[in-house]
Amino acid sequence: MSEDEKTPAREVIADYAQQHFRYFRTADGTVYAQKNGHPVARPIRSQGTSGSHRQELMVGLFNDGLGVFNGTSLKEALDLIEALAMSQPVQQVHIRVAPGFDGATWLDLGRTDGKSVRIHPTGWDILTPDPAEVCWRRTQLTGELPLPVKDTDGKGIDLLLRLCNFATAETECLAIAWLIGCLGPSVPVPAPFLTGPQGAGKSTGGRMLVRVIEGMSGDLRRAPKDEENLITAVAAGWVTALDNLSHMAPDLSDAMCCIVTGAETVKRALHTDGDVYRARYRRPLLLTGIDVGVIRPDLAERLLPLRLERPGVRRTEAELWGEFAEILPIVLGSLLDLTVKVRAAEANIPTDLRMADFAHLCAQLDAATGWGALNAYRASLDDLNDDVIEGDLLAQTVLQHAADIAPGSEQRMTSTEWLHCLTRLYSGEDCRPLPKGWPTTGKVLSDRLKRLQPTLAARGVLIDSGRTKEGRYIEMARPTAPPPHQQEAMV
Repeated sequence: MSEDEKTPAREVIADYAQQHFRYFRTADGTVYAQKNGHPVARPIRSQGTSGSHRQELMVGLFNDGLGVFNGTSLKEALDLIEALAMSQPVQQVHIRVAPGFDGATWLDLGRTDGKSVRIHPTGWDILTPDPAEVCWRRTQLTGELPLPVKDTDGKGIDLLLRLCNFATAETECLAIAWLIGCLGPSVPVPAPFLTGPQGAGKSTGGRMLVRVIEGMSGDLRRAPKDEENLITAVAAGWVTALDNLSHMAPDLSDAMCCIVTGAETVKRALHTDGDVYRARYRRPLLLTGIDVGVIRPDLAERLLPLRLERPGVRRTEAELWGEFAEILPIVLGSLLDLTVKVRAAEANIPTDLRMADFAHLCAQLDAATGWGALNAYRASLDDLNDDVIEGDLLAQTVLQHAADIAPGSEQRMTSTEWLHCLTRLYSGEDCRPLPKGWPTTGKVLSDRLKRLQPTLAARGVLIDSGRTKEGRYIEMARPTAPPPHQQEAMV
């Protein structure tokens, strides 16, 4: 055969690729390749060490006797494939958990054979998902989970809690509720904050909770120094766990709020002038630390404090993690059994809590087990409100002033008038100096009060604002009726 009659290398590669792989694009325009019959998808432009499509394409061509091709031919073929894939229907890729058909959800076990867990209304099964239903995205942070054990009769939950040093039964049921929430792809869950005295096993307990979902390779990390690095780490895995926090900067606090409830960032695509890259993220978050200082009110509503106590008997790392690895299949099986029961349970949706989906999950857990998770969640939020108030002198001063307001009445003043009123109350007769960060203008005071609204409302002080012909005002009121959850408790 003459040189002119030979098929160009790029056409050989493109024909082989289209015969053995399925190509599609996501909503942000990224093109993925999925081996026929396998649920794992890889971006065709990835050069990552976790296994790129370029690598698996080269290996497939070599193993099937088609030869070794140079980089230029591969690039030209992938350019063509990428262009053709842009006309294909959009499909989403998922890390670790994903929604399925008919109300089911999927859990990626991280196995090379693609086997995953399908959690459906009547139970759960270990299957290889249809690529049309679920496409998994894997990274270096995607660890392998063992095959869960069937029919454990709840034994795994007890085995897990026996290894953790949770201080109370209420803390234990909140930890289990969080794990169940991590198996839901569309339910925001608050971030557990494992706290306790030095030596209480906070880091170890955090690793155990993470490894139930992420496998034995899951671990804690130090908090990144900037938001961009934090978002990069969050986007590459499912559960993000930050260890040994001692300070919560405002930027980090705001970023954590976005991670828990979901947000999107847009930045310029590399090597382009006009294209942008969109990164959407909502992930389970876990934190550990003894004390992070002052907690901002918006983050407090998204936290789940889990207190640990020092163990009476110490064990070696090898012994502890050896036992954990042994019981992990049973723990995972019991968690899946409980998840099915909880999702099938009927319960009213609490309407007075910020994280309403998680509160509903706690109510379903109570209906399925009778544990009292919802009351424990409310109590934990009350404790966090106390922490916010103890760390905010303005909140303390507002509550001091509100104590003189008769129940069922309100006071209206401009923001400047409120600033003078609260400043005089704080300074007192001895005119003590104002603390650092005290509002200096009416606008700053108005913004601070808006941020404190949920915390003050939990203590029976309502802050509102409005406008009349005379101008804008801030209203402080004390309702006569107790909060809704207190009314429910009295019934």
